[in-house]
Amino acid sequence: MVIDVAEAKPFIFVCGPDDFLVNRLGKERFDELTRDVTDEFSREVLSGFANNVGEVEAAINRFRESVQTISMFGGKRVVWLKDVNFLADTVTGRAESTIKLVEDLQAILASINPAEVAVVVTAAPVDRRRSFPKWCEKNADFSIVGGEGDGAAEALAGIVLAEAKTLGVGFGDGALELLLAKVGANTRLLIEETHKLTAFIGEEKAIEEAHVAELTPNVAEGDFFEAAEAFFSGDLKWTLKALEHHFFTGGDARPIISALQNRNRILLQIRALLDSGEIKLGPRGIDKGGFDRAAATHGPHFVGATEKSSFNLFTQNPWYLGKLAGNAKLPSLKRLIDNQQELIVAFEEIIRRPDEPEEILRDMAVRCLS
Repeated sequence: MVIDVAEAKPFIFVCGPDDFLVNRLGKERFDELTRDVTDEFSREVLSGFANNVGEVEAAINRFRESVQTISMFGGKRVVWLKDVNFLADTVTGRAESTIKLVEDLQAILASINPAEVAVVVTAAPVDRRRSFPKWCEKNADFSIVGGEGDGAAEALAGIVLAEAKTLGVGFGDGALELLLAKVGANTRLLIEETHKLTAFIGEEKAIEEAHVAELTPNVAEGDFFEAAEAFFSGDLKWTLKALEHHFFTGGDARPIISALQNRNRILLQIRALLDSGEIKLGPRGIDKGGFDRAAATHGPHFVGATEKSSFNLFTQNPWYLGKLAGNAKLPSLKRLIDNQQELIVAFEEIIRRPDEPEEILRDMAVRCLS
């Protein structure tokens, strides 16, 4: 979603919750302004990223000097202040000194002569309750990229679908959901993966689930490791082979333990709801109606676990849960509880025997899957 005020204004201000989308639109606007500018000294890109008030002051001073500099050859200058992060609701953004410096920034922008200098400012995230963004909305060529809900799966899906459309491709059944589950709320990587998958399929018009499964890295959850897939399939031979491959390539034991624990926690909760009859698992995964009713009943009890987490089943994507439960030979509740105990024992054993992680995990796999 982009809200755009297209009237001629003295400067361009682009903001939103996602820095990648904000900077992408900011670059487009900057490139438009500099298309006919041949003098490289008339184009300047400044960083507005600041970790403290001192860096805020330095960034604004650099910006003031830049917009007040006269072009050597009498042409129009173009300045882009990018990656501004001190307009957010953060410790630095809330500081009284920062608020005063932002007033100075407003005064600089208000004094710009657009005939002499064109200015683009990109900021993410921004606390729009403050007076400065409200002032920019009235006085700038103002754009909001993505709205306030870019972290939601629906909004992310919309961004990916829009990007795919520009590339002339679509997504087959389950492909987009798997991409979101694998990558998570990383807009930059989602778009890069969409481009990569589009290049891979060549003349085909649809990115299929198999393409995503094969080519997209497992960034979001950390539990798509081969060892986790093998372990929860119940295949001991495959699990031992996956562990051998993981450690042969220099892998560490911690991500394996984490992957197995995360998956086991989720399957424990799914199994409990299946056994109680509150949800059902069919060819299309977990029934949405049952899942929603279970979330309404049990969700309020997960205090402090509202972000996406394996501790709270109801923060997960139902499609993803259905894939986990459907792909696994879902063990009994007792077996899953025993798995969790074995994982704790393995973790403690790795602390005691840090030089033997592969042997410890192999022994654990044999005990669980034999």
